Amino acid sequence: MLVSALLMSVGINSCLCVLLFILYSILRKQPHNYEVFLPRRLVAGTSKRRRNKVARYIPSVRWIWKSWRPSEDELMASSGLDGVVFMRMITFSLKVFLFAGIIGVFVILPVNVFGDQLTQINYADWSANSLDIFSVVNLKTRSPWLWVHFGAIYLVTAFVCCLLYLEFRYIGLKRIEHFHSSKPQPQQFTILVRNIPSSDGSTVSDTVDRFFRENHFSTYLSHVVIHRTSKLRSIVDNAKKLYKKVHQKKADPVRVKKTPMRFFSRKDTPEGHYEKVLQELEHNIRLGQAEVSSPGKEVRAAFVSFKSRYGAAMALHMPQSVNPTYWLTEPAPEPHDVHWPFFSASFMQKWLSKIVIAFACLILTTLFLVPVVLVQGLTNLSALEYFFPFLTLILSMKIVSQIITGYLPSLILQTSLKIVPPIMEFLSSFQGHICHSDIQKSACNKVIWFTIWNVFFATVFSGSAFYKLSVILDPKEILFKLAVAVPAQASFFIAYVVTTGWTDTLTELFRVVPFMVSYVKRSLEPTEEEFEVPPMRYHRDTPRVLFFGLLGITYFFLAPLILPFIFLYFVLAYIIYRNQFINVYEPKYETGGMFWPMVHYTMIFSLILMHGIAIGLFALKKMELATYLLVPLPVFTLLFNEFCRKRFMPIFTAYPAEVLTKRDREDQNDPRMGEFYHNLVSAYQDPALRPLRFSGSRNDSLTSPLLSSTSSEV
Repeated sequence: MLVSALLMSVGINSCLCVLLFILYSILRKQPHNYEVFLPRRLVAGTSKRRRNKVARYIPSVRWIWKSWRPSEDELMASSGLDGVVFMRMITFSLKVFLFAGIIGVFVILPVNVFGDQLTQINYADWSANSLDIFSVVNLKTRSPWLWVHFGAIYLVTAFVCCLLYLEFRYIGLKRIEHFHSSKPQPQQFTILVRNIPSSDGSTVSDTVDRFFRENHFSTYLSHVVIHRTSKLRSIVDNAKKLYKKVHQKKADPVRVKKTPMRFFSRKDTPEGHYEKVLQELEHNIRLGQAEVSSPGKEVRAAFVSFKSRYGAAMALHMPQSVNPTYWLTEPAPEPHDVHWPFFSASFMQKWLSKIVIAFACLILTTLFLVPVVLVQGLTNLSALEYFFPFLTLILSMKIVSQIITGYLPSLILQTSLKIVPPIMEFLSSFQGHICHSDIQKSACNKVIWFTIWNVFFATVFSGSAFYKLSVILDPKEILFKLAVAVPAQASFFIAYVVTTGWTDTLTELFRVVPFMVSYVKRSLEPTEEEFEVPPMRYHRDTPRVLFFGLLGITYFFLAPLILPFIFLYFVLAYIIYRNQFINVYEPKYETGGMFWPMVHYTMIFSLILMHGIAIGLFALKKMELATYLLVPLPVFTLLFNEFCRKRFMPIFTAYPAEVLTKRDREDQNDPRMGEFYHNLVSAYQDPALRPLRFSGSRNDSLTSPLLSSTSSEV
């Protein structure tokens, strides 16, 4: 890629960023857009209506200062520890690439530029040169200037490892602090018990109650047996949706607004029909609840609650039976975080689902090679002219060739990657996880490695499928092939950071899809529907941030020109995601910072990958001494990772006994604990088995009116 093509990509994306900034600063002030850009403040009642209508249409940057202002403690209070961990990941990256950027731009980049490997350099017109003049490719074999790169690799590795240690320790302490400052939560007193053995003449509930009263008599409180409610849950969901629809119509039955597209809306269904349908659904729900609650319909699993956190922890980590396959325990999620559908699956269904999902991920990975090959074809104009000779005249135009090679490939890859996170979340939901947070963590892990493999490795080894296969089958040569292939794709990844990084982050701020959906809804059939504040999609955004970190660490000594663009990406991400946490996203569950180990291991992998490429590069450059001196570096990095795993991971696995007992002693003097224990008994009851009442009347008979003028909570 030529410098002019990169400048074209930077120019296009810079204009898009400025345009999106201006549009956002105007559209966020319009009251009808509050539910898109300020939903959290709208629900909290802190969004102010502007009296000056002229000021609504004047762009401003005050929102940037407002996003920058809140402290970390305020962010934790509003977005939880997961939000703090996400922002710490971005600030960690800012520190890394500020340090690496100073070394790369002011030390390594001049060394690369003034190398003498590439002889055809146009000093009069720098834009006509290849981007290779800024990379390590421009240094000759056995060049003494390569020792500068050697020293930079050791410096950056040491700096990153020190930061990882400090951040791991800080997040661990924050996790303990968050535990101390939070109110008593049901999941702190509850565990999930699986594989409950069957007893002749006893129900699952009786077996659980008898077992824990005998073995945990001083701490056992109550239990809730899990039932198979998959079919019943769909009926309950339909009934709730229908009731909400009827309730909205009764609230304002004569409201009809004239809109340009109103004639597309459906005719209103008579209210009497809805009442009959609701009566039938309520009857079916009550029959279904009675059926699934009968003996023999239970799942051999239960949520067991205890009187203290320490009692729950002892039951969780201690084997419960002589037979290790019975009474299996695991931590309970938050009640609203439970993923109920998969409790009904049998062991064989769960085992088969894991195999099917692994196969589905393999197929998706293979299919995604199609856009990768297409993208790499667009970066090679000579190949395009060979396969499509009728495009020769168009491709000869300078501006067209710059757009095709500098902007279009990254745009296609960015668009293709949009569908990956929802697909991975869908696949993870069938993997046997018992809570939505585990589904998101699993999906996040899948998206990370999918992105690393399909965007990085598949792009680097952008030859034929047989060439990719030869790389896998010949592991002895993989370091040398990486040392050749990775620097060759530096120009593509620089353009990828500019296109995908900058623009994608701005589209996160602008919320393009929710904005368009909101506009279409207002145009088709304007209603006063209740809307939910969206949650943060960590499985979508965390892999993206980590992948740019991998690119920066990998290329900081190969092509340091990428570092300013990556640093600017993280500056934008810091401002925009703080704004989104304050104004848009509301936490639906709390993992207690469990995403940080994923961040740590990905950064360790990035360092090891960088070391492997460096060893292969120095071997190809005939720098034998530097090659041997680099070999211990990945070993030391892996030892450091093992030390961090032993030192900090136990805090993320379970809370220490001294922390649990301290909180339990504090709760003994809390007068609110009696009410908490009362609510804990029914906290984990399946929502499909809760009594539903679609009327404000206290009469629970089936003949009572389902539609009434008084509102009731479903």
